[in-house]
Amino acid sequence: MRPEAALLGLLLAICAVVQAEVGPPSPTPRASYAGDQRVVFPSSVSQGALVIGKVPAGSEVRYAGRKLRVTPYGSVVFGVGRDEKGPVSIEVLRADGSSERVAILVTARDWPIERIDGVPPKTVHPLPAIAARIAREQAQVVAARLRDDDRADFAQAFAWPLQGRISGRFGNQRIYNGTPKSAHSGMDIAAPTGTPVKAPAAGIVTFAAPDLYLTGGTLLIDHGHGVSSNFLHLSRIDVKVGDRVEQGEVIAAVGATGRATGPHLHWGMNWFDVRIDPLLVLEKR
Repeated sequence: MRPEAALLGLLLAICAVVQAEVGPPSPTPRASYAGDQRVVFPSSVSQGALVIGKVPAGSEVRYAGRKLRVTPYGSVVFGVGRDEKGPVSIEVLRADGSSERVAILVTARDWPIERIDGVPPKTVHPLPAIAARIAREQAQVVAARLRDDDRADFAQAFAWPLQGRISGRFGNQRIYNGTPKSAHSGMDIAAPTGTPVKAPAAGIVTFAAPDLYLTGGTLLIDHGHGVSSNFLHLSRIDVKVGDRVEQGEVIAAVGATGRATGPHLHWGMNWFDVRIDPLLVLEKR
């Protein structure tokens, strides 16, 4: 079965995950009709959600000023950022010329403060030359995140890349050695150095570097339609740019490289430049 064929079921599963992780029940996905051609999106989502919807094949869909790709089966995907207040609006123009606008409510979340001490001071207050290096490296990673192609690997249910204790959560405000920094852009999973990291979903490797200043061993896998996963602080990378990987394939190993106080995997998800909470898209187990 093609991944797109199961997207409506996945949409309902994502709603269930949101309920499990952030509290209140998720409303039934909203469907509006034009003849027998349905437009299906959840009626509300959480901040940090990856939203998957269904439109009539051949439709043009716009969100936040961007024209979204639509699969031959009519599947679309987009991300809702950590600080999005909502409601968000999706515009759908069908092939027959009819159009409609769908509004989705955004559920606010609480973002606790995480205080992390013992971080090397040079990574908290880098010298100008190091700051320039960090900017160059981040620009390379951003460029990989902005890739947009028509693969629909994002449609399969995502799986945990490894088992371990969640030691850092998406969206929490980070304070390093008493200095406030940006919100945490992913999920940290504590595990011993060398623990295998598996691909949570299929995709193409678009970035791989063994020693970035802040993130150490860094790997990015593109899942299509702007959806990507990044894996940070790795001790080893087992794949190279251009490789196709399948779900469950070993791609790297846990480490403590870059700005880290101990071995763990940072797993982040993105929709282009919008950061997504991996917990909200994980396959329920």
